[in-house]
Amino acid sequence: MKKIEAIIRKTKFEDVKEALLEADIEWFSYYDVRGIGKSRQARIYRGVMYDTSSIERILVSIVVRDKNVEKTVNAIQKAAWTGEIGDGRIFIVPIEDAIRIRTAERGDIALFNAEQEK
Repeated sequence: MKKIEAIIRKTKFEDVKEALLEADIEWFSYYDVRGIGKSRQARIYRGVMYDTSSIERILVSIVVRDKNVEKTVNAIQKAAWTGEIGDGRIFIVPIEDAIRIRTAERGDIALFNAEQEK
């Protein structure tokens, strides 16, 4: 099992969500996040200087079985791509175990409904 975390542009979230659903990734969490990027600049608007180095993004967090890692990463990468600086990052982290609270199932089986796969 792997945890995939993607930091993406807010404007690309709906595209990424649709791409994940098309790739049969039906469960994920997402959060509004802020970060600091390489760009360090100030913008002046109506005579007031604003620091724009704090960047608003969406963090998408997904735990998938090993067989679904590549299709998940590909879906995110294609949907989030604009070709411009600031498209985001994808991180893949190993997961030791998963436990479904309701049934106490452990491992890969805790990530999907076996009844739906028949």
